[in-house]
Amino acid sequence: MIEKYYRRIIDGVPSAVVVVDQNLKAVFCNEKHANLFGKNFRRTNLGDAFGCAKEGVTCGKGDCARGCQLVSAFEDSFYSSKEISRRVYLKMGGEEKREVTFSITVKPLGGGLCMGVVDDALELEIARELVAAKSIQQRLLPAGKWAGGKRYSYLYIPCRDIGGDLPEVFTVQNSACGVIADVSGKGISAGMLTAFVKAAYDKSVYSPAKAISALADKFAELNLDERNYITVAAARIDKDSITYSMAGHNVPILLKSGGGITRIVLNSPPVSNWFDNAAYFEDTIPYSQGDILVLLTDGVTESKNRYGEMFGVDGAIKTLSLSRTGEEFIKNLETNLKNFCGELHDDVTAIAFDL
Repeated sequence: MIEKYYRRIIDGVPSAVVVVDQNLKAVFCNEKHANLFGKNFRRTNLGDAFGCAKEGVTCGKGDCARGCQLVSAFEDSFYSSKEISRRVYLKMGGEEKREVTFSITVKPLGGGLCMGVVDDALELEIARELVAAKSIQQRLLPAGKWAGGKRYSYLYIPCRDIGGDLPEVFTVQNSACGVIADVSGKGISAGMLTAFVKAAYDKSVYSPAKAISALADKFAELNLDERNYITVAAARIDKDSITYSMAGHNVPILLKSGGGITRIVLNSPPVSNWFDNAAYFEDTIPYSQGDILVLLTDGVTESKNRYGEMFGVDGAIKTLSLSRTGEEFIKNLETNLKNFCGELHDDVTAIAFDL
């Protein structure tokens, strides 16, 4: 009965707690530990308890144990009978495939047992939630390679775990549609806003301008402050024409199969609370078979090299002019951006349609 109440008390502790024996077997963990490391167990290897164990390897015996601060913290505490603190870096296994860093304090309990307490469990929990959010955001990305009879390719590189760009490709009334959005901010707030765009953009609306207007109306209902906004470019590809609309976004680019580049120009304000009754318009231009239509975010054009020079629209156009297909453009764009910038400091997103 007493043990039952002790267990209930430890389960209520906000820090992750694990008890380990001299064979590096975890004999107990509280609920916080199970939630953080995704393990519901009462007895397992130390590595299994923290999700870093390699299959078929006994914790403390494999090559991964060399230099492992988690293993050494418990071993040193057992040998010295003293409290030991370590900063631990682990590569987690399982579906998440994440890397975590945390501090752990190991205390001898006697009777061949030591208790480990993760000191910064809150930060670790936030990191775990970010991994889950990243996984969810990845599932918001286009799933296929074809829409409305048109082949497309896309590039999506978030500069943080959670990105503020959203590429969207779908079919409406047998026509392919491409939508690319860039929201204000970065990190979690940007991720939540991209999820809003995903849910609020009505993919059943035939007119790109009306779809953006409806998105703006829904955005207004959020009643966010002026620091929040969304830029959008939307294009519907019909049999021999492209109908497009923009909201403060980078202009689409059309590569003509007969040679030459068309930069599509149509200015409208971002989706925001900056203006009352903002209006969104659309226009239609012809295209020929073999043309390539590209939508991209300013993360592409405003990427800078170490000298402060921007990749620019010219860099995107040059890359496009040397590409034979949309897929080739996307591959070349990623290579050229990384060669130009080295490290990307903004979300980079582009969609390319083979017309």
